[in-house]
Amino acid sequence: MDLLLQGRYCTCDAGDVSVHEGYVGVADGRIAHLGPNSVPAAEVVEVDGCILPGLVDPHTHLVFGGTRVDEFARRMAGEDYRTIAAEGGGIARTVRGTREATEDELFERAAARARALRAGGVTTVEVKSGYGLSTDHELRLLRVARRLQAEGLVRVTTSFLGAHTVPPGRDRASYVDEVCAEQLPAVAEAGLADTCDVYCDGVAFTLAETRRILAVARDLGLRLRAHVGQFDDLGGAGLLAELGALSADHLEAVSDADLDAMASAGVVAVLLPGAWRTLRQTPPRAERFRERGVAMAVGSDLNPGTSPTADLGLCAALAVRDAGLTLEEALLGVTANAGRAAGVEAGALRVGAPADLAVFPFADPRTLAYALGGSRASAVYLGGTRVAGEPSAPLW
Repeated sequence: MDLLLQGRYCTCDAGDVSVHEGYVGVADGRIAHLGPNSVPAAEVVEVDGCILPGLVDPHTHLVFGGTRVDEFARRMAGEDYRTIAAEGGGIARTVRGTREATEDELFERAAARARALRAGGVTTVEVKSGYGLSTDHELRLLRVARRLQAEGLVRVTTSFLGAHTVPPGRDRASYVDEVCAEQLPAVAEAGLADTCDVYCDGVAFTLAETRRILAVARDLGLRLRAHVGQFDDLGGAGLLAELGALSADHLEAVSDADLDAMASAGVVAVLLPGAWRTLRQTPPRAERFRERGVAMAVGSDLNPGTSPTADLGLCAALAVRDAGLTLEEALLGVTANAGRAAGVEAGALRVGAPADLAVFPFADPRTLAYALGGSRASAVYLGGTRVAGEPSAPLW
C-alpha cells in the first residue's frame, strides 16, 4: 500500500452510512483495502474524525464572469426574477460578463470556486457551460472546465448547456437550429462534454425543443440531463425518464406520474436548495421522492444569479431543513447518489474506486448535514494524494 488511513470511516456505498473502525488503504491512486485489519503501507496516517468518500457536487455553473449582486438586491426588495430577466438581466447578464472575460480570467475565477468547494470536502464537480451561447464561447467554457481537472484541482465531468436561454436579439427557432446543427456537433467533435443539459421551463425552452436537442445529443453519444420544473411543470421529468437521462434537476414543480417514471428509469432527482432559497420558492417535498423510490442527490447549483454558494455542506443542511430529507439521505445526496447523478465513479468508498477521500474532524458523518454550513475537511485526497485541508478540532 502507498497510504493507509487508520480510524473511523463511512463508505456511503449501497446506502451504508454506518461508521466503521478500521483502515482505508490506497495503492496506485485507488482504494485497495477496506476493513478492520491493518496491512503494510509506505505511509500510515491516524485519523481523528471520520473518513468519507470525497463529496460530489452534481450541479454547478462554475465557469462565468461578472456578478449579479445588484439583481439580488432588487429581488430581495420584491422584484420578480422573470421580470429582471425580461429586461436583459438574469442569464443574459452573465453571458455578457462571461464573454467579456479572457479564458485565463475565467479559469482563475473558476479555480478559486473549485478550491472553495474542495475545502468543504468536494473532490468531483459537474461543471456546465451555458454562459457563452455561441459555438466558440461554449467551447471556451468547456475548455476551462476541463482545465480544472488537468491542473489537479478537482475531478470534473462536463455538461454542454448551450440551451440555457435564447440569446438577446436572436430568433428562437434559429437559435435552437444552431444548437442542434452547429454547437452540439462541434462540442461532440472536440470531446469536451460528457453530457448535454437543457433548461426546460416556462422561462427557457419548451418540451418539444428540449426533446429535439436531447435527441441530437444522444445521437452524438452524449449522456443526458436537464433543468426541469424549476418554475413550471412542462413534463420535462417524464421526458428525461423516457430518454434514460442521468438526472432531472430542480423539480420544484413535477407531477406524481413523472416521479413514477423517473423511479422506473433510475433517473436521479438533483435538489438545489440554494436556488429555491434565493428565489424564495416552496421547496420540493422529500417524501414524494422517497415514497416512489426516486434517488435524491443535492447540488450547490453554484451560479452568480440564483445560488451564489460554494458550500455543498450548507446545501445538504438546507435540504434537510427545507425539503425534509433525513440526515442520512442528505449524506448520500452529496456522495453516492450525487456520483450517480453526475455519471461518474465517485461518492463511495469501495475497493477499486478512485482514492478520492475527505477527512472531516467530526466523528459522526451526519454532522455534515446537521451543521448549518461551514464544515471544512481536515484533509482532502485526490487519487490518494493529499491536495487540501488543515487539521482542526470539530465545531460540533
